[in-house]
Amino acid sequence: KEEMNGKHAYDMLMQDLTAQIGQATQDREEKSEAKAKALQAKADAEGDLKDTSDTRDADQHYLDDLTATCEQKASDFESRQQLRAEEFEAINKAIEII
Repeated sequence: KEEMNGKHAYDMLMQDLTAQIGQATQDREEKSEAKAKALQAKADAEGDLKDTSDTRDADQHYLDDLTATCEQKASDFESRQQLRAEEFEAINKAIEII
């Protein structure tokens, strides 16, 4: 009877240890999958960040160029307006003289 109790205790211990090993193996596999997914998500996010940064830099360069062009055109327009006003004044004086 003692031998039977010992064998039963041994069998129970083996069953418990086998279950623990199985659970630990499953946990390790799940963690490995989660880590792989996290690494992939990180790589995707870094790629997206680079693309977005490049796009932002290009847009900023375009904005700077466009702003400079608009300022130059506004300055040219003001110069032409001043010139036209002076020409108009000169024409009016010429008309008065004639």
